[in-house]
Amino acid sequence: MPRGRVLHDKIYDQVLQYSERGKFPMRRVTKGPGFYWRGYYDKLLFDPTNRFLLANHSDFENRSPQADDKISVGMIDLEDGDKWIAFGKSCAWNWQQGCMFQWVPGSKSTVVWNDRQGDRFVSHFLDVHSMEKRTLAHPIYCISPDGQWALSTDFRRLHDERPGYGYAGIVDPSREVSAPKDSGIWKINLDTQEARLILSIAQVANLEHMETFPSNTKHRLEHLLFSPNGKKFVFLHRWSVPDKKVSFRTRMLTASADGTDLCVIDPFGKTSHFDWMDSEHILAWTWHPDCGDAFLMFKDRSNEFEVVGKNVMTVNGHPTFLPKEKNQWIVNDTYPDKFRNQKLFLYDTIGRQRWPLGIFKSPSTYNGELRCDLHPSASRDGLKISFDSAHELQGRNVYVVELDESAFSV
Repeated sequence: MPRGRVLHDKIYDQVLQYSERGKFPMRRVTKGPGFYWRGYYDKLLFDPTNRFLLANHSDFENRSPQADDKISVGMIDLEDGDKWIAFGKSCAWNWQQGCMFQWVPGSKSTVVWNDRQGDRFVSHFLDVHSMEKRTLAHPIYCISPDGQWALSTDFRRLHDERPGYGYAGIVDPSREVSAPKDSGIWKINLDTQEARLILSIAQVANLEHMETFPSNTKHRLEHLLFSPNGKKFVFLHRWSVPDKKVSFRTRMLTASADGTDLCVIDPFGKTSHFDWMDSEHILAWTWHPDCGDAFLMFKDRSNEFEVVGKNVMTVNGHPTFLPKEKNQWIVNDTYPDKFRNQKLFLYDTIGRQRWPLGIFKSPSTYNGELRCDLHPSASRDGLKISFDSAHELQGRNVYVVELDESAFSV
């Protein structure tokens, strides 16, 4: 057990925000006017030097984005007084995942974000040093580890089905279709700009399932993520459940990078947030008939799984493996509890210990589509944790926790 680092759960529950007893310095790295938040938790948000952190900026935050609402995209210089450097705009964004803003893997200085031009969504690639920019005629969701390929989904359909995850401004042409054949997951060659539909919604919806889909349901595909070796990807198949207590159900699947070899990993209807531990194992919050609600480590293309963080990580959150010590460490968060407290912590998968990094009280107005999840993400060296929060009652802002190498000594 790391000496002097682990706080007892009783102490953890008494802390309303960052505790000096945790020994991990934390600071807010954005300031008004306006409001700041980052991209999604599973994206590369720190540059390769760990100096620059990507973020979005908006002049408002108390309503849904409309078609003409623009945000600024830029980066925070963590070594120059947390200076804000803006370099672009977007009208294709939401409060939960921003505009898919991220550093391009394998590049030292290129970022990408989604936008809307006329009647189509696009993506912009910008070298933040030379300011050379090119626009791709397709939006992106995630990029392969070698930076050569991207996957995309139908943001028009997501906007109709789940506000906060799609983009306003373009009507879904298949909004009356349960499972369209011409919509789904596209694979994009980032050199040639060629985009090919590799999985249709109809194809996935027709895949054998443990129960019958309601006749009036609508299907969608979301939360796409390449495996660390880039040879396959994981995604969620979600469908609406009319007249039920829950608005949608979910199953998690993987496929080869070309869309073949589809495999249902979790068929039980409740898969939520996930991350690849390596190219064969996926950690996901879900429900399983053998163990109930839990974080499970699934082995791809098999029926094998094991519970992770039993009695420690017991509620849903946004888990990410730190790029240290062979994925021994997970940074995770929680949704607001009944006291509106959101917890941020590290979990040691070998020592099976939780290290609290702080508790942050979310104002009651941050709910539904407008909520401010912490969405923690790590720097490339695993020594910085960034997250979003509104606990200081100054709107949503970006924060950074500084770790150090001694924290990982055992």
